[in-house]
Amino acid sequence: MKARVTVTLKPGVLDPQGKAIEGALKSLGVTGVASVRQGKVFDIEIDSVDAARAEAALKAAADKLLANVIIENYQVEVLR
Repeated sequence: MKARVTVTLKPGVLDPQGKAIEGALKSLGVTGVASVRQGKVFDIEIDSVDAARAEAALKAAADKLLANVIIENYQVEVLR
């Protein structure tokens, strides 16, 4: 079973990397960019036939390892 965990900074947390990307996009001539927030995506293959168990295991992994829950949010998506 495949899954995707997307980790993003919580609103209000400063994002210097996003600001740098925003500036780089503007210097490349990309117009209309109001702001950029960067994050992380983990594509994971998990041996499970039960989507609910897979999601619970990945949420536990995100809480403990993949995300800093103090400053980041995460979303787990099980792709059947």
